[in-house]
Amino acid sequence: MNVSTFGRLAFAAVASLALAACGINSVPRAEENAKAKWADVEAQFQRRANLIPNLVEVAQGAAENERSILTEVTEARARATSINVDAADLDDPAKMQEFAAAQGQLGQGIGRLLASFEAYPQIQSNQNYLALQSQLEGTENRIAVAIRDYNEAVRQYNTTIRTFPDTIGANIIHGAEPLVPYEAATEGAEVAPEIDMTSN
Repeated sequence: MNVSTFGRLAFAAVASLALAACGINSVPRAEENAKAKWADVEAQFQRRANLIPNLVEVAQGAAENERSILTEVTEARARATSINVDAADLDDPAKMQEFAAAQGQLGQGIGRLLASFEAYPQIQSNQNYLALQSQLEGTENRIAVAIRDYNEAVRQYNTTIRTFPDTIGANIIHGAEPLVPYEAATEGAEVAPEIDMTSN
């Protein structure tokens, strides 16, 4: 092996190490992790939306006085499921806020609906309702965990693209933009509604 070949190999080795240290791999890895966590958030919100028709069905006959709340929840579900935030929109604060607002309205509507059902013993004793209530509670918990995981992935990604030396690769090679964390549109909207099951 002559000196010029050795020099080229040494340069290639040093250059590849330098590029590896500049976010060539860490930025896309962090971005893909955040996108995967966002998909989990969307899946949990969709799971909640899929439970709404069953909840409305259980309540329709027994809660005629709550027709306006049922309509409100159904409309909020339609709005919430019509707003899609795909991976390309995760850096758009307006799109994220619109999504969060729609999900917040749906969550509040569900909370009001469940609270109104406390006045109806026939609903409270319905096994289908009790099963749906349990599923909704579990789904709200899953949503909270998915949002927490997504926000942590966003924090890691945003830190990666702003930290030297990864910022070099993030800006020059990837053109990386900070992602927007999920924030509840209204205070407490990310918390599952509490229902008092002891009063009858």
